[in-house]
Amino acid sequence: QLELAESGGGFMQPGGSLTLSCAGSGDTLNDKTVAWFRQVPGKGRESVSCISSTDMRTYYAPFVKGRFTITRDRAQNTVYLQVHSRIPEDTAKYSCALNSWGGCGGTSGPREDLMNAWGKGTLVTVSS
Repeated sequence: QLELAESGGGFMQPGGSLTLSCAGSGDTLNDKTVAWFRQVPGKGRESVSCISSTDMRTYYAPFVKGRFTITRDRAQNTVYLQVHSRIPEDTAKYSCALNSWGGCGGTSGPREDLMNAWGKGTLVTVSS
């Protein structure tokens, strides 16, 4: 059974970059669409980014504004989310999820209800 594990979160100051990892175990991620979501306490979960199973398509939420990059390392069975120029508004719990049968959802982005597996998340806090 495929399990997802996120890492890379923590407390950090604004500016600089961070890399979140979503590692798969028990099965391969390489033939599946993988998405990142985030949730701020008291608010609903929102999609952040997505990479299709073939790596041919990626999605970024409008609020990303070019600061995030999603990549996949097939040898490591891992998908990464890089966050550049950290800002306090990046503070959230970031979770990765996979869609074994579909893509990234086009311009509207990945849908939570279509994800069939989730990691437990990693907390990112950006504050001075």
